[in-house]
Amino acid sequence: MLIATPSGRSFRVVEAYSRIVRLGEGLSQTGRLSDAAMDRALAALKVAAEKVRRRKVAKLKAIATQACRAAENGPEFIARVASETGLQLQIITPREEAQLSVAGCLNLLDRKAQAALVVDVGGGSTELSWVDLTAGGLDAEPGRFATSRLPIKAWLSIPIGVVTLAERFPEGAAATEAWFRAMVETVKDQLREFRHADDLRPVFDAGEAHLVGTSGAITSLAGMHLRLPRYDRSQVDGIWMSRSQCDAAARMLLELTPQERADQPCIGPDRADLVLAGAAILQAVQELWPCARVRVADRGLREGILMSLMSGSGKRKRRRRRRGRGSGAASALNAAE
Repeated sequence: MLIATPSGRSFRVVEAYSRIVRLGEGLSQTGRLSDAAMDRALAALKVAAEKVRRRKVAKLKAIATQACRAAENGPEFIARVASETGLQLQIITPREEAQLSVAGCLNLLDRKAQAALVVDVGGGSTELSWVDLTAGGLDAEPGRFATSRLPIKAWLSIPIGVVTLAERFPEGAAATEAWFRAMVETVKDQLREFRHADDLRPVFDAGEAHLVGTSGAITSLAGMHLRLPRYDRSQVDGIWMSRSQCDAAARMLLELTPQERADQPCIGPDRADLVLAGAAILQAVQELWPCARVRVADRGLREGILMSLMSGSGKRKRRRRRRGRGSGAASALNAAE
């Protein structure tokens, strides 16, 4: 969850909150959200709802993604959230998820390049968006901003994320190169038949494109690369990594035991069994759409929601001030996988 107020062409964060709840845990085997996963998610959402009420936010958008899209009992969970927290979660489409991810990463796109591939790795799905950086729509004024106008030339959502991939390929006693490559090839099988982005192939082949990676697994890779004593968003968000540095960080992770990964300050026990699945997804993308540079994003859906919420908010905000109502803050809440 992010609560923020408008600030120029962007926003200033007032409060942030996040918890890893693994809402989609076991979903690939059962087709349903488990009771334990729903309870974990609801506990986190109750905390978020209280923060929203305490801040008296003027505008709120709360979303759910792949876990609720895929689960047979997704609508039941949405109804339970509304009943127990008052939050009205909206299950968004994969297309809207891809657009919001790009919107949240706009400030990280290198405008000197010709194209970018934004890779949003979730728990149950991965969204890929090919962005034409030579087209318009990237610098709209806040009041005119719309995700539908972003120059996304092609997008793809695959039903593989870090949770589903890790469940499909249990690690066993130790991580091995063969196990890691099996995950990479599984993701590549989902990606290689997609042809709608082929018009941008020459740009990638000429080295005029870059990747943007947004997910907890990718930021954990960056933290490992930087050898941070503790995770620091200010040092991770926006850094550039070369492909060789990404490969080196993945190899470093492969050499660690699950407990050693859990002990890493930029990973922790909640992500210890997921981070290599995230590295495998990134590796698969890099092998099929090679880029020398990857920009790491500790941002994405929530920031994209805030950008869309604040579009055209200026006049409404001034009216509220004259009436003495509301704080002008907006809240973006993502009940993700």
